[in-house]
Amino acid sequence: MGALRDEFLRYLARTSAAPDGLEVRSAEGAWIKGADGKRYLDLLGGIGVCNTGHRHPQVIDAIRAQLNRHLHVMVWGEYAQEAPVGYAKLISEHAPVADARVYFTNSGAEAVEGALKVARKATGRKRIVAFEKSYHGDTLGALSVLGVPALREPFEPLIPEVIFLPFGDSAALSRITKEAAGVIVEPIQAEGGVRVPPDDFLPALRNRCDETGSLLILDEVQTGLGRTGILWAGDHWGIKPDLLVLAKALGGGLPLGAFLGTSRLMDTLAKDPPFSHLTTFGGHPVSCAAGKAALELSFSLDLPARAAKLGAIALERLEGLAKKGTVAAVRGKGLLLGIECQSAEQAERLVRACRAKNILVGTALHDETVLRITPPLVIREKDFAYGLGLLATAAGKAAK
Repeated sequence: MGALRDEFLRYLARTSAAPDGLEVRSAEGAWIKGADGKRYLDLLGGIGVCNTGHRHPQVIDAIRAQLNRHLHVMVWGEYAQEAPVGYAKLISEHAPVADARVYFTNSGAEAVEGALKVARKATGRKRIVAFEKSYHGDTLGALSVLGVPALREPFEPLIPEVIFLPFGDSAALSRITKEAAGVIVEPIQAEGGVRVPPDDFLPALRNRCDETGSLLILDEVQTGLGRTGILWAGDHWGIKPDLLVLAKALGGGLPLGAFLGTSRLMDTLAKDPPFSHLTTFGGHPVSCAAGKAALELSFSLDLPARAAKLGAIALERLEGLAKKGTVAAVRGKGLLLGIECQSAEQAERLVRACRAKNILVGTALHDETVLRITPPLVIREKDFAYGLGLLATAAGKAAK
């Protein structure tokens, strides 16, 4: 065990009993170099963060340019700064919400908190509807709408008047009433095991929200910005949210989240009382400069289309494993893919077997039988094919 790993285990608070502990020396594109001198093909991409890869030159140039101008100067929202203003304009021009106004945060969880507050304040209602096996973050408000009881229970009581419905069940949507301020949903449940809903579900949910006057909060933290083969995953089903939540790839590799809605909704935070939601570092100019460069790069390289193409190739190849019975199922959209194993034990063997071949994969947070694949959208086709080939070989061994 190296000195860095020893100090990692000694000084950093752990979030699991046995962290991976890979000693990272550098990273570029879809590859991570370890202290052991080995190169690892990154099929996780920071859990969907690194759409444009590690250290893309255009993103690094944007960071350097902003460093030469200024860092933090004032609590965000008070001074006009070119980086957050320019990025908010770019997002708004492409958002699935008309007349969009953006509120930048530090993370996806904080963005969820803000969206929940807007839903309650704008409607005057208290109830929030969420879905089983959902994941929206781990702060107390976000945890309140997290759809796994075992993860909520140690921290209860949480915010009241939250009800959970089965994800993908259109018949259950009748339980959404005019008492609901908002309904928060992921278009595809990533941490829940890359669960793709039936095609009728999200349109039915949009209709039910319209009927009851409840705000539809679409959590696209993992699915947004091209990950699923289209800029916004909700567009696969033709739905538009009232509030949109973003993070992960939003910052181009730096910490950044956001929630956005129409000016009418978002202006509720500025009155009765004013300063209803504040952040010191949300919308940090360096993060916004990096994120804007990454999103512009996504447009210039058409990374959503690239994700759709590579994802279709991967699904076709991986579905052969399911047909052979090596794994239980394969599913997903674009480069948000899930491989459901026969058991959690098989999934763990597969993760270890891939790691032995210098391929980085991992299981979903709420379903340890499912391997999640979320590589950088810029991954070279030959590298991706190489990784999929080793993964298929490892899956065959892990099934034994």
